[in-house]
Amino acid sequence: MKKITLIVLVIFAGIINSIQAQYVYDYKHTADVYYGAKDYYSAAQYYNKALGTFKIKPEQVLPYSVGEAAAPKGKFKDYQQVVARLAESYRLYNDFGNAETWYAQVVGFNNPAYPQARYWYGVCLRANGKYDQALQQFTEFKKNYTTSDEIATRVPLEIANCEFAVNESKKQPRFTIQKTSGNVNEGGANYAPVLLDQNTLMFTSSRPETPPLPTSGKAADKKNTNRKGTPYVNDLYTATGSNNTYDNSRKLNIPLSKGVDQGVSALSPDGNSLYLTRWNTKNGERHASVYISIKQNGAWAEPKVLGSNVNVEGYNSMQPFITADGKYLLFTSNRPGGMGKNDLWYCVMTGNTPGSARNMGTAINTKDEEQAPFYDQEKNLLVFSTDGRVGLGGLDFFSSEGDFGTWSVPVNMGMPLNSPKDDIYYTALDNSHPFAAGFISSDRESVCCLEVFGVNRVRKIASGLIIDCDTRKPLEGATVTLIDTVRRKNINKVTLGPSGRYTFEVDVQRYYKIVAEKENYFTKAFYFNTDTLNRVDSMDNPTVCIKHYEIEKPIVLNNIYYDFGKATLRPESKIVLDTVVGILNDNPKMTIEMSAHTDSVGSVKFNDKLSQDRAQSCVDYLISRGISPARLIAKGYGKSRPVAPNSLPNHKDNPEGRQLNRRTEFKVLRRQVQVPASNDDSGSTQSTQ
Repeated sequence: MKKITLIVLVIFAGIINSIQAQYVYDYKHTADVYYGAKDYYSAAQYYNKALGTFKIKPEQVLPYSVGEAAAPKGKFKDYQQVVARLAESYRLYNDFGNAETWYAQVVGFNNPAYPQARYWYGVCLRANGKYDQALQQFTEFKKNYTTSDEIATRVPLEIANCEFAVNESKKQPRFTIQKTSGNVNEGGANYAPVLLDQNTLMFTSSRPETPPLPTSGKAADKKNTNRKGTPYVNDLYTATGSNNTYDNSRKLNIPLSKGVDQGVSALSPDGNSLYLTRWNTKNGERHASVYISIKQNGAWAEPKVLGSNVNVEGYNSMQPFITADGKYLLFTSNRPGGMGKNDLWYCVMTGNTPGSARNMGTAINTKDEEQAPFYDQEKNLLVFSTDGRVGLGGLDFFSSEGDFGTWSVPVNMGMPLNSPKDDIYYTALDNSHPFAAGFISSDRESVCCLEVFGVNRVRKIASGLIIDCDTRKPLEGATVTLIDTVRRKNINKVTLGPSGRYTFEVDVQRYYKIVAEKENYFTKAFYFNTDTLNRVDSMDNPTVCIKHYEIEKPIVLNNIYYDFGKATLRPESKIVLDTVVGILNDNPKMTIEMSAHTDSVGSVKFNDKLSQDRAQSCVDYLISRGISPARLIAKGYGKSRPVAPNSLPNHKDNPEGRQLNRRTEFKVLRRQVQVPASNDDSGSTQSTQ
C-alpha cells in the first residue's frame, strides 16, 4: 500500500507540475504575443502572471559572476527572460517606475544575454529624476560596453544630461507650472493645446468614447498610437474656462474618418483655416500627414490633405504651426533631406498654399528627434522640443533666436518648463506676449500619457532712477527705452512720472541697454546684464543723471591741460574728453564746436594760433575715438572772450583769473547730422562709430 500510495503521489505531483508548466507557458506565450504586437501594457500584465508561477529561491536571484558559475538554465533561464521582458515592457509603455524596479534585478543577474540592461536602468532612473544614481549607471555602462551602436553613441549625451540636471536644480525657476484643472485631463492622453479664443481651449485627446475593457488599463501610450481594438482614438476637443481651469470638454465639430486619428492642430491668424495632423497605425507603424480644414458657414469642412510640398508619400509630416502673421507654416517630418529622425521644416505661405518645404538646418535639427515647433514673433524666438541635445532627459524645450535665415545655438529652457520625462507642445495664452503665460504638454505626473499644464513666467524686474545732473532731482518727463543688445530690438519705452523711476520686465541671462533722454538734455545710455536674476526676482540699476544743455551755450570742460605754450594734450585731458565721446555716441545726430581760449599773455596772433591748435587737438582726439569729423568743428578764440579779469584793479597780475580764461569748451550746434537707418540696437540713439 505504501508503494502504491507513493506511486500515486508521484503521478499526482507530475500532473501538478505539468499543469503548472502549462500555465507558465501559456502566460509567457501570451505575453510574448502581445510584446511582438507592441502592446506593451498587455504584455506586462501577462509577464507579471508568468512570474507568479516560478518557484525561484532568493539566492538564485542574487548576481552571479560570469566565469565562476555556469549560465542559468531551465526555469531560472526562463525566469530571467521573463523579468527582462517585463522590464522592457514597462519601459516601452513609459512606466519608468515599475521598469526601474525590474531593470535593477536584470542588472543584478549580470547575464551577458542582456548587455544593454544597465543603460536602460540608467534611463529609468533618469526619467524618475534620480540623476545621481543614473549617472553612476551610465558611467559604469560606458566603461564596460564595447559594442558600437546607437546606444553607445548616446551614452555620452545621457551622462551630460545627468550632469546638466544636477546643475540646473540649483537655479531659480523661470516659470511656474500647474496641471490644468477641470476635465481637460480626464481619460487617455491630452495634449497639444491651442487657444481658439480668450476662453476656449482646443486640444487633442485620446479619451475613450466607450468604457475600456478591464484588461486594457490605460491603453493610450504616450506616443498616442491607435492599437487595434482599443477604445482610445485621438480627436480634437474644446473646453471653456479661464485661469488654467477648463470644463465642458466636448468634441470639436469636424469630420473624422473611421480608423483615422486626428489632432495636433494650428489655427490661422484669421481663425478660418485649421491645420491638423491625421494619422493611422498599421503593424505598429504610424503614417501621418498634415491636412487643412476651412470654416464654411461657421462649421469646419472635411479636412483636405496638403500637397507634396508638405506631405511626401511614404514619410510622416505632422505637428503644424502657423506664425502669427500667417507667412510661415512650420511642421515636423522625417521626409528625405533631414538630419536624422524627425526634423523641423517650414514653408513660405501664399494664402493657404504652402511653398516648397525647407529644412531648418543643422543649427536646429540633430540626428535625433525635433518636434512641435512654436515661433514667438515678438522676440523672433523659435521654441521646439528635442531629445538630441543636453537637457533633463526625454524631450526638452529649447529656444533659438532667428528669422528663418539664421538661427542662434538652441538653449535649454530649464526647470520646471522641462522635466525628466517628455515636455512638448508650447502654446501662448496671448500671442502679443507669448511667454508671459501659456500651456505645455508633459507626462511628468503620469505613468503613460501626456497631460496639459498651465505655464506662467516668473516676472523678473529691472528698475532704476533718472535724475537731473545739476539739481539732483528726479527727471519727470524723460523717456527711458529698454533695448535688447543681442537681438538689436527695442523691448519697451516709458515716460517717467514725478518719481523719476522706471521699471521693466526682463528675461534672465540677457544683455540690455537703457537709453534715457529728454529734450535739451544729453541722452545717456548704459548697459547691464541680468545674470543675477537667476537667483532673485528684481534688480536695481545705478541712479543715472542726465545733463541739461542749451543750444549754442558753451559748456566748460574742467581739467583739460596742455603742455606749456603748446597744443599737446596731456594724458589726464584725454580722460575728460572721453566723456564727450560718450555724449556724442549717445547722441548720434548731435554736432558740436570744440573751442579753446587763452589768457591775455602774449600777442593776439600767437594766442589765436595757439587756441586754434588746441581746439584742433581736441577734435583730432575725438576723431581717433571714432567720432565722425562731420560732427565736429574746431574753433580757437584766443584771448578775445575772457570770463574773468586777467589783472586786478591795481593792474597787478591775477593768476586765478588767467587760469579761468585758459579753458576748453564745447557747445551744441543747431545743425544735426543725418544718421542713415540701420539695424543697430537703438534706433534714434544709433552710434556713428
